[in-house]
Amino acid sequence: MYDLNTYNVNNTNLEVTGASLQVVGQAVHTNVELSCLTVADVYMHHYRWLVNFLNRKLSCSHRAADLAQDTFVRVIAKQNTIAINTLVMDEARSLLTTIAKGLLIDHYRHQAIESAYLNALAQMTESQVPSPEENALILETLQQINQMLEGLSVKSRRIFLLSQLDGMTYPEIAKQLNISLSCVQKHMTQTYAACYAVRYQT
Repeated sequence: MYDLNTYNVNNTNLEVTGASLQVVGQAVHTNVELSCLTVADVYMHHYRWLVNFLNRKLSCSHRAADLAQDTFVRVIAKQNTIAINTLVMDEARSLLTTIAKGLLIDHYRHQAIESAYLNALAQMTESQVPSPEENALILETLQQINQMLEGLSVKSRRIFLLSQLDGMTYPEIAKQLNISLSCVQKHMTQTYAACYAVRYQT
């Protein structure tokens, strides 16, 4: 049997003040942040925050949840290039914000295209209105064309829109933009090649 009296334990040495506990807690928190993160860690710590962030932008909790999930899908897809395990929590939140903002821009762009298309449908007669299947195909094609246009240079995009939306001839476009006719033709050729790639998924 041990005799506790043989141990000279000073109780004052065992006392831990509230301030000491706070310091210890901060140290533990820091060590957790500096340890290797996984996508699961980032999801657990930031998913709810990300949904709230997106909901403030969209005013739709369901759409916000969808975009939050899409954000983490992008994170998973980029694991090999963004080195999740080298990030601390604050950096992970910054990464999520950057990806989510990109998805928001895509969302707003798609909404604008769909709204413009629906407005065009509203001006059609009943016999002109496409079937639901055709509508879906047209919207998908419009989204693909928009994505293609975003990939063009500013000059190519402007030339294409002047030609296709404003109905201007190549000489008229060349005169308005103060460029050569051959330059207009070159940009239009490149744009048509991009359209062909969208059409036939090449």
